[in-house]
Amino acid sequence: MNDETPSTAQIQHNLRHLRVFLAVIDTKSVTKAAATSHLSQPAVTQALTKIERELRTTLFTRTPQGLFANSRGDLLAERVKRAFGYLDPALNELSPRLKLVATTSQLRALIAVRECENFTLAAKKLGVAQPTVHRAVTQLEEEAGRALFERTSYGIVATRMANSVAQAARLALAELAQAEVDLAEANQEEAGTVVIGAMPLSRSFVLPRAIAEFRKLRPRTPVHVLEGPYADLLAGLRRGEIDFLIGALREPAPIGDIEQRFLFTDTIVVVAGTGHPLVGQAKPTPEELASYPWVVGQKGTPIRKHFDALFEGLAKRPAAIVESSSLILMRELLSRTNHLGCISFLQAQAELTRGLLKALPLHLEHTARPIGLTLRRTWLPTAPQRLFLDLVTQTDTVP
Repeated sequence: MNDETPSTAQIQHNLRHLRVFLAVIDTKSVTKAAATSHLSQPAVTQALTKIERELRTTLFTRTPQGLFANSRGDLLAERVKRAFGYLDPALNELSPRLKLVATTSQLRALIAVRECENFTLAAKKLGVAQPTVHRAVTQLEEEAGRALFERTSYGIVATRMANSVAQAARLALAELAQAEVDLAEANQEEAGTVVIGAMPLSRSFVLPRAIAEFRKLRPRTPVHVLEGPYADLLAGLRRGEIDFLIGALREPAPIGDIEQRFLFTDTIVVVAGTGHPLVGQAKPTPEELASYPWVVGQKGTPIRKHFDALFEGLAKRPAAIVESSSLILMRELLSRTNHLGCISFLQAQAELTRGLLKALPLHLEHTARPIGLTLRRTWLPTAPQRLFLDLVTQTDTVP
């Protein structure tokens, strides 16, 4: 990031200044904003000056009729309103006064302690002294008039209210971080990141193509691809740490604050190494398949449900199972042993085309499942994030 790129790391540190900024946006007057904010006019002017200085840009057109937000002011205002839209209801429920006095440092401390369940670990995560974190949380508790954490034998556990505020604060800070990208784009600068929660199919099929095209258009924008169990990726999405997920959609959607966008359908395929006894033979029976060891995804995944259905009603089911979503592990194990693999057809397509794996002649059209995007319902993407989504939706299922 060069010196001319706007920095929200600083504006995030003073929520009160951002509230004053919104008051000026709404009233178009320093005098009226001072009255609604219960501040002096010089204090309002000073807050605006500080924000503009930190952002290295002007946010208002000053006229005799008042202050009117310019295009950059409108961009920032939209993100700040969204941030407080997340944060304020949670703070009001805990204590109405916190809306006026809570600071970013206190909220970051709350988030860190909630995640680490320990003040010392939270301090290390934030890069500050342990007493600093303890003091920040204590200040919030004193203002709220209640404890935010319960001390247990295995750590410090957040109360329901602390969880609510921490989640809201995470989303609010994510919105302010998005403001940096919006303002940089307004200055025709390349900024921001794209963070993707990638399920197994997307890592082999969708993402390589989308990233290749994205890199042609955004040569310097970082792309972070995060892997892990669906539950962990979904939690990261809902906390604002991940922009969107790509992979098998869940039916029904697991929770109401996300939306799922269909892209295409995929089926499963049973694969074997090139030297497996079943390769080249007629359609194997379920009993024959059950007699071999398998590599298949973890329980609870869509593929595992289809795998289990293959042997429904059999007295003897596969006894030796390796649970893994790794295509590389599956390919290498199948090449060395008589294991069979149950995997997404599109995920294995490149391996099948190159002759590294062989598909067994089974009729599995009934295993068709929807593949798509999972996003937070209220998410507003930045320009690079929107571009990446557009490239993903253009993915062709024909190689």
